[in-house]
Amino acid sequence: MVAMGRERREYPRFPLILAVQYVGADTVLGYTENLSAGGLFIRTEREFAIGERVTLVVSFPQLAAPVELQVEVVRRRDASDDTPAGVAVCVPDDRPEDRVQLADVARVVARAREPEPTWRLLLVEDNALVASMYGAALRRLSDDEHLGGFGIEVAKDGSAALARLRQPPPIDVLVTDVFMPGMSGVELVEQMRGDPALARLPVIVASSSGEAERARLAELGVAAFLPKPVGYQDLARVVRSVLPAPAPPGGEPARTGLTADPAMRTDRPDAIPAYRR
Repeated sequence: MVAMGRERREYPRFPLILAVQYVGADTVLGYTENLSAGGLFIRTEREFAIGERVTLVVSFPQLAAPVELQVEVVRRRDASDDTPAGVAVCVPDDRPEDRVQLADVARVVARAREPEPTWRLLLVEDNALVASMYGAALRRLSDDEHLGGFGIEVAKDGSAALARLRQPPPIDVLVTDVFMPGMSGVELVEQMRGDPALARLPVIVASSSGEAERARLAELGVAAFLPKPVGYQDLARVVRSVLPAPAPPGGEPARTGLTADPAMRTDRPDAIPAYRR
């Protein structure tokens, strides 16, 4: 019981039903639920003793090759009207190779079960801490306003961002710093505006850059400029304001976050911030 309690805290769990075949049992099949990197719960009518070790061959159709693991039974569950019988098992500490295998499988299954994001946003930021805080603010926005999932990706400089923007699936909104190693944020936006496929992609600039950079970015038609340090609520509001409109029935979403008013397509140094218009 202690081992499973610790395992539940240490690893994220993924509700799941998978086929599991016991080695040496010709007709016994169980089903697992709550797969994690350290253990799983197996639905089965077969009786096991607490502490008993069992070798499992776990099958993952279309995800991964069958994996053979040795596990230890740590808890039993009797059948009831609404729950099947089964056993909770964990990988013993003296089987590190099996724990690695199960962790690999858990990652494969987690990726396979992730829903397709509603919006994809690319953060161009060379400071990993800042990028993670931006991501947290945007995920909160998604949850609070029921926008659907945000697929948040991070690029460390303009060159990496440009390479990602030119690959599918398409990005819906770009949030970029200005001063970064290699290609700067200004150079990135210049490259984008010269590419017909990226020319109208909404760009939000979050930077402590000076008036010259800000003026050039205004000429390039960025949707908003947020001076650092950025208030995360402000970032969330601006991103919400430039998200593409929902797709009409039977149609594709409009991939532009810029206002339809030509006089307000760019931000000037003295302009009202886009998110307050």
